[in-house]
Amino acid sequence: MLNGGSSSGKSGIARCLQAVLPEAWLAIGVDTLIDVMPARLRLGSEGIGFGVDGEVSVGAEFQLLEDAWMAGVAAMVRAGARVIVDDVFLGGAESRKRWESALDGLDVVWVGVRCDAVVAAGRELARGDRVAGMAEAQAELVHRGMTYDVEVDSAKAEAVECARAIATAAGHHA
Repeated sequence: MLNGGSSSGKSGIARCLQAVLPEAWLAIGVDTLIDVMPARLRLGSEGIGFGVDGEVSVGAEFQLLEDAWMAGVAAMVRAGARVIVDDVFLGGAESRKRWESALDGLDVVWVGVRCDAVVAAGRELARGDRVAGMAEAQAELVHRGMTYDVEVDSAKAEAVECARAIATAAGHHA
């Protein structure tokens, strides 16, 4: 479970994990969930909203679908799939509790993906697909009240180095 702010490098680390781990792993991100939602849930108060300052708000209908998505990810793992989840814990420890509930009884490695806010903001600008300010607003917010099995800093290490550190912490030799 990779948790970090927008543009912190989670998706790149997930792809590198797929390359360095000996078994096949699926990489699933919260962006995928957002992409498959109806457009009206990407614009309205019941879905997910993106403020001009980069603030993200989530409504009741989004949370309902997100809960179902979490249960679906857990079902894939219970069915034998290995899954790397790339998420943004906007609610900090409360977001983790929601995942813990869905993943109850499963072996999970909790990973904090840190990235300096200025570096993340630069990546956000280069991407061009994010509301300006989101990366900076989330850089520390998503880690409040969190504990991790391993933490990596994508501003100080390349994605593959981060992936190798995560694989080692998870008991894999990469």
